[in-house]
Amino acid sequence: MIILGVGITVLAVLGVGIIVAKKVDGDSENFLVAGRRLGVPLVAVSLTAAAVDANATVGNTDLTADFGFWSGASLAIGLAICLLLAGLFLARPLNAMRLYTLGDFFRVRYGRGTEVTASIIMSFAFTILLAGNLVACGFLMERFANIPYAWGIVLVAALVVAYTIAGGLFSDAYTAAIQTTITVVAALALLGWTALTFGIVIPEGKGPLDLGQLTDPAQGAAINWATLVALGIGDLVAIDFMQRIFGARSPEVARRSCFTAAALTAGIGTIFALVALTASAVLGLTAADGPVLYQLLDGWAPPLISILVLSGIVAASFSTASGAILATSAVIVRNIFKLRRTTIQGARDPLLTWTRLAMIPIVVVGGFVAINVSQTGVLLTLAFDLMLACLAAPFIAGVFWRRPGRVATLVSAALGLVVRLTLLVLQPTIYGVPNDILYVPNDLVTSDLDGWVTLIAFGVSLAAFFLISWLSPRTEAELADELAAIESLHAEQAEAPSGRAEVPVPA
Repeated sequence: MIILGVGITVLAVLGVGIIVAKKVDGDSENFLVAGRRLGVPLVAVSLTAAAVDANATVGNTDLTADFGFWSGASLAIGLAICLLLAGLFLARPLNAMRLYTLGDFFRVRYGRGTEVTASIIMSFAFTILLAGNLVACGFLMERFANIPYAWGIVLVAALVVAYTIAGGLFSDAYTAAIQTTITVVAALALLGWTALTFGIVIPEGKGPLDLGQLTDPAQGAAINWATLVALGIGDLVAIDFMQRIFGARSPEVARRSCFTAAALTAGIGTIFALVALTASAVLGLTAADGPVLYQLLDGWAPPLISILVLSGIVAASFSTASGAILATSAVIVRNIFKLRRTTIQGARDPLLTWTRLAMIPIVVVGGFVAINVSQTGVLLTLAFDLMLACLAAPFIAGVFWRRPGRVATLVSAALGLVVRLTLLVLQPTIYGVPNDILYVPNDLVTSDLDGWVTLIAFGVSLAAFFLISWLSPRTEAELADELAAIESLHAEQAEAPSGRAEVPVPA
């Protein structure tokens, strides 16, 4: 019964995604940014569906049950902070630039070499993010449908890529309306059932008001702050979030959508954390026996609640995976291989064709990582560790500060990447769990530095960026390159098939 209910949800999402694919109409602008026609409801729910993924639900409950509220809820709260900051500072100017991908920003602001470097880093990080969502779905298929973990990942990946290839951001946005509705109803139903059945029970020292989790390193404060910073700031360089912001029909729509999504994300994440605390205190559930949320739904919750919650998890994972696949393939094709949109009558749009084709290898790599590294929360946070260490400073500062040039960006990205990957290899634990991704036994780095390594890598990158920006500002040649890139972007938009006038890209 449970798997039937989840299956119906999956078919509904798949059907809607394919039906709205006709809106693409052979144009990569429709495919990548939904023709820049999305209003607040669709942008807000698509941002929420991207944020409230398997990591913010399944990963959240695992970490909360074992280590406390701030260990798990920080996954969702960090993403909510990111959306809040995006709404306050970035959504309006970035939507006004009328970009197709986040890689376009790095080309316009810093030049071609920086565009390629940033795009490679973003593509790598988002393949890891894709893997994190496939992990949760693989466990779900294994536990509730008796499908082997690896084959469950293959099945889910095939379904997601099917409707993403068909409709791009249009499919993502319209299916997100279903996905977010299911997730909100499921969260409220789960909270209500938990409160009525067990009460909301907070283990001593693990609750949201037990601030030792944010002040005492022995209670995981460094790890919790690292999570909040990595997601709250590092996720600003999220290519899937920005793809949705670019698809908003106006800067004001983009801004308001971010605020709505931030509130929904924080609320849903808090609900799942409170449920996990109760399950830990009353039922003794821990992540050692498998995902805590799946244990609760399989052994204790009524079938209807289980169907709702599992459908919400699958729907949220589908949305995040879809956005990651779309944005990553677009960045690879457009910003690494330099294919551009064409509007010649009767000609096939190469950007559309190759973006669709590029989705296949991305899904294969993401599935391979998911099969070999079955950690949801760790994969999410590690992905944005890399974004934080390499690209957060050049991206955020570059929107408002005209002085930094490509030298500052490339040096800070290189230093951040080297420091973060070096510490990854040396640290025995990642966010409280054993480092089974890539660890070389050593006596230099201990688990006491867990969490701090995120902040250290970001600090090195940030310091290098500001120091080099101050000592070596960008040149006149770089300014000329920026103007040329803006003109090129404007020319690409000038002859839209719809015939509507395009707003000029601001210099």
